[in-house]
Amino acid sequence: MNISNGQDSPWVLQFASTNQAEDGQAMSYGYVHFHKAHMLGHEVCSALEAAWHAHTGHEAQVSRMQSQMKLAGASESAAAQHHYVVETDPEAGWDAEIYRWYNEEHMPGLSKVPGCVLAQRMLNLDHTPRSFACYDLTSADVMGCPPWLAVRATAWSDVCRPHFTNTLRTRFPYTVTQTASQIL
Repeated sequence: MNISNGQDSPWVLQFASTNQAEDGQAMSYGYVHFHKAHMLGHEVCSALEAAWHAHTGHEAQVSRMQSQMKLAGASESAAAQHHYVVETDPEAGWDAEIYRWYNEEHMPGLSKVPGCVLAQRMLNLDHTPRSFACYDLTSADVMGCPPWLAVRATAWSDVCRPHFTNTLRTRFPYTVTQTASQIL
């Protein structure tokens, strides 16, 4: 679900939650997207983690993410109902090949699948897994449709995917987005 008041805002906050991730745990992600490049120091992340723990009693991991690729999807004007994230670390020595595969074949291919609203990849600057591939989709069924499966089943995919380590795949059934002006 997207919430927007149409006002210009310096940043947008997006939440995604699920009761059961691939590892069986409940998980929530919060993304802060700055409209202009903005580098936060590691100390800010640590302070946010401490504040979250003090307020909720739960641990949080705050990471600075650096955008690597952002592609409008074939269904870019549709409302996203699902947020799918693949987190992974390339096996030692495979970073360049896996990132080239993501940039040249995988992300462009998946972004062209009907039902894909947005495809993007980010690098985690603070924690592992380092690579976050994120897909906003109109339906969970998009991940099982023939065009999506065809992109996942390429020869290059078969070469790269065995060299993923520390991988977690999570499908969030909805997202909520707010601008700074809605919160402040």
